Amino acid sequence: MTMMSASFPPPVIAAVFSSFNRKQVALQCLDRLRHQTRPLDLVVAGDNASTDGSREAFAALEWPALHVVNTGDNLGNAGAVQAAMEKAFELGADAVWILDDDSWPRPDALAALVADWHGGATVRHSLQIDPRSGAYSWPLPVKMPDGAWKTITSPAEWPGPAIVASRVSWTGALVPRAAREAAGPILGDLFIRGEDEEYPHRLAAAGFSFEAVRDSVLDHPSATGLRHWRLMGKEFWFEPGLGGWKLYYEVRNNVWLQLNREHSAPRAVLIALLHAAALLTHGPRSAATAGIWWSAVCDGFAGKLGRRDFPPP
Repeated sequence: MTMMSASFPPPVIAAVFSSFNRKQVALQCLDRLRHQTRPLDLVVAGDNASTDGSREAFAALEWPALHVVNTGDNLGNAGAVQAAMEKAFELGADAVWILDDDSWPRPDALAALVADWHGGATVRHSLQIDPRSGAYSWPLPVKMPDGAWKTITSPAEWPGPAIVASRVSWTGALVPRAAREAAGPILGDLFIRGEDEEYPHRLAAAGFSFEAVRDSVLDHPSATGLRHWRLMGKEFWFEPGLGGWKLYYEVRNNVWLQLNREHSAPRAVLIALLHAAALLTHGPRSAATAGIWWSAVCDGFAGKLGRRDFPPP
């Protein structure tokens, strides 16, 4: 049994994730969650009006801890996770563990995350490891023993202690109720791409620091072929080969974030131009792609969030 701090009672923990027409992936996630060595108190799936039988498959599990929120429409990852998180806190969760449907926790992941529970003073988070390579699914900034910050890419670079300070986190983050109350709900209108930056930024602005937990591991495939630039002290990552609709949200939301998070029109222009340069360098290059980029930039500057429907190719 996981030992808890004598100062705090064991917390009520809810795992949340969004689901949209990926029944088998979501069922695998639920299977991993059901077999945690520290049982979950609640699991809330935000289902984006799936049409592949997902909700029926979830119901067939007959798992009392599982609750499914039908969003009534496709609200994207941001909208569905927002709905699931709010439902989890409504049901009495002390903290919500944010997952993707394809971020599959190893058996001891939750036990490690809540060991010596601190009452929700910080936002602890799991580590994402690509099962194909054994490397981290995404580069991870952590504080080293000498106090310096370093971006590490594999478990071999881990700085030592079981829990270390990190920058920010989204997938795998355990968000305490106090953090949600201070930062507010997730911004569902981002739809996809950007919620993983916007919400952690608000949590940090509300005074909550982040901690990475070495032994809390999610198996999560990584994006392939990422390109990386560092400009003006900031890191810029680009994923080549994005489909049109993903590219739109990637550009639009990044432009919007620079305007509304950094309050910097020059940075918004820079991020738009960086995406244009990345597309010219790594593709795809076409009139259609250029049109999507331009629409995304215009909508980002105009503050037009929410879902945008694209005609079929």
